[in-house]
Amino acid sequence: MIRAGDTLRNETTGETITFLETSADTNGEYTLIEVTVAPGGGVPMAHVHPQQSETFEVISGELTMKAGRDRIVAQAGDVVTVAPGQVHKFRNASDAPVVFRCTVAPALEFERFIETMFALGADGKLNRRGMPSPLRLAAIANAHFEDSRAPYVPAWLQKAGLSAGALAAKAFGYGPTYESRQPQPELVPQTA
Repeated sequence: MIRAGDTLRNETTGETITFLETSADTNGEYTLIEVTVAPGGGVPMAHVHPQQSETFEVISGELTMKAGRDRIVAQAGDVVTVAPGQVHKFRNASDAPVVFRCTVAPALEFERFIETMFALGADGKLNRRGMPSPLRLAAIANAHFEDSRAPYVPAWLQKAGLSAGALAAKAFGYGPTYESRQPQPELVPQTA
């Protein structure tokens, strides 16, 4: 379970996330994280959150984003809000790390999704783009369908495919969550 002050690292995507306020702290209203993305790092694919907004506040560096049809290069002090249902992705196209704070509202299952993906990364179970195998992805994406979806493909078609894929994944022992089998240097509690 994620707690305020915990830090997760994903070497595959170049992301380090520190949880500043969790859904437990905010009664599910939002999750607030601070993210550092290494040069060349970022989320593996464009996606949409049907019910959640994301607000990105750049602290230092330069964050390259695609939000809807807009390409944005946000710098320190810039704030970019992505509305529910808006296609988006981000990456660090610069030569220096970028640090930003991101508020995800409402929190829904965002924390569980991040914890699962970063644990897969810690165990080397993501491809070089930061994605798990198709069957494992089906199980995870099916469980988080209300949180995050692929863009452009109709929701009903995605859900049908993910439901079938999740059943097949279960036969191979893949579920909607994953806990790292490695020692957990990725989850680093902060001390007060």
